[in-house]
Amino acid sequence: MSSEELTRFEKARIVGARALQLSMGAKPLIEVEGSLDPIDIASLELKKGVIPLGIRK
Repeated sequence: MSSEELTRFEKARIVGARALQLSMGAKPLIEVEGSLDPIDIASLELKKGVIPLGIRK
């Protein structure tokens, strides 16, 4: 594992924080088709690498 890869715990923390932002009214940073759950949107944003959050190791 390289130092740039996120652990599953880091991924869960980032997705959770971003999903909270989305549920409080933040605009999605990806194109969303249909009505998706904020967690699903945050997961897609993480896969595409557009989440404006980071982890300090």
